[in-house]
Amino acid sequence: MFKQLLQRVSQAPTNPKSSISLKEFDVADLYRGPVTVHQTLDGHALPLDEKLRQAYFWIVNHAIISPFYDIEYQDGPSQSYEFGDHRDRVVLPSGQSYCSFVLMPLLTFAVRAKCLLVGGPGRGKTTSAILMSILAGYPIREVRRAIQKGQPQMTIADLIGSPLPSDIVKAQSLDQIGIAWRKWLSMRVKIIDEYNRIPTRTQSALLTLMADNYAELYDQTFECPDSAWYLTANDDSGGGTYQVIEALRDRIDIVVKTLHFNSRFLGDLLTRIESGVKPEEIVPGEIVFTEAESNQIEREIRAVVVPTPILRRLEFFASQFEYLESAATQFEYKTKDTVKLAGLDWHLIAGGESGKDKQKDIGAQTKNGLSVRALMTLLTFVKALAYFRGQNQVELEDVRQLIPFVLHDKLTQDPDCPFFENAGNAALRSDKIGWIRRMFDMACAEYDRLSLDADDPVRALTDKFDQGLDGVDESEVRARLTEIERILKQWSASRKFYGHMYDDVLKLKYLHQRYTNYLRWLTWKG
Repeated sequence: MFKQLLQRVSQAPTNPKSSISLKEFDVADLYRGPVTVHQTLDGHALPLDEKLRQAYFWIVNHAIISPFYDIEYQDGPSQSYEFGDHRDRVVLPSGQSYCSFVLMPLLTFAVRAKCLLVGGPGRGKTTSAILMSILAGYPIREVRRAIQKGQPQMTIADLIGSPLPSDIVKAQSLDQIGIAWRKWLSMRVKIIDEYNRIPTRTQSALLTLMADNYAELYDQTFECPDSAWYLTANDDSGGGTYQVIEALRDRIDIVVKTLHFNSRFLGDLLTRIESGVKPEEIVPGEIVFTEAESNQIEREIRAVVVPTPILRRLEFFASQFEYLESAATQFEYKTKDTVKLAGLDWHLIAGGESGKDKQKDIGAQTKNGLSVRALMTLLTFVKALAYFRGQNQVELEDVRQLIPFVLHDKLTQDPDCPFFENAGNAALRSDKIGWIRRMFDMACAEYDRLSLDADDPVRALTDKFDQGLDGVDESEVRARLTEIERILKQWSASRKFYGHMYDDVLKLKYLHQRYTNYLRWLTWKG
């Protein structure tokens, strides 16, 4: 009876308000082989976003005991209560909300990204990763044997394979040596348990796998399929038996923390012991995804729209962090990355900043900016979250809820920033999820204060430029150059200069140079 209860899948639609788009018939489908329909909705094949939600609800209700809804959505007014001397606030979400420990690994599975699961021993990190492998259609025995368990003696051969002994003796050149590659390399879901216990040299081989999707040994290469990666660690400070190399940490797309076990669910553990049933061994077939379905999900996620107003807010937020006034003399090099590459003392250089309110400037709270990889990952995951919710375009709340998990390891906090001395902000030194979300809220508030949706001269000039230069005559080019110079002169009158202005000035300089080159060509053409 308990086994039958565990295998029960939520009825569709799991999110009745979601706008489910049905796939239109394509003649090419006739040549793709038979299609298995696990369930129908109103006489139609079940959409893949609905199947993804069914997988989520099965895991969160029957497999992973994590009764937390920290990804909160509101659908109208909601009730909230405050507790304790600090008046800690608890909100009862009025919209469908989610558990990050289940949702983020599932989105990682959908977009084939790299997820780090962090938490103490026995919190369900490995089990969560195993469930993702089973969703990909792999038998439980094969999954368990494929888990790479980090330990101090792990060699490159343990990780990716070893040369055949007979070939080493007979081979006249390296390309004649056959390699016995490890089977896990060909799987679409890869699990590295306790990755921070792997020796540094072996970490380098793992980096090649994660970054470039191939393994190399004795001049032989093994091309790996696109995969979802799950790595686990007992802490998120990068420590362990071996320090994790920075390049490897940078390849991790999203970080998810396990929350504590709620003792009110101890009875569920007792039932599992008495029944002798493990949820990962009885995953319902209705929520298992074929390779073709996984490929289709990825295509559908890419098609989700990021509206321009939301993209502008993301641009504004991301522009806050890189600028550092005292880092260099040439304008382009006034960045935190310049200080990092020089190996200088951070506080010695940052202390030279002047003219800005460090209580309000969110850029003062970090020691670094955002990489291209981090921004691309963020855009991919916000699309995935909107898709999971059944939306065809991203909403601002999708960005707000997801951004802390993607940027968790991407933004290095400066705990000595005056912002953290304010009442109520000290806890944000340890609560990185709350800290990053607070910064995003502050950026959105500043964006609204500046009325950038209504008055954004850089956006207006960019839109004109994006229309192309064909047919633009000399007088129009000179008018646009004059407009750029007018804006720069106006901004230069202000003594306070913030990160978002730095990116805007560089964009205007870029546009000015493009128009200057075009004007020179027009003059020559004559």
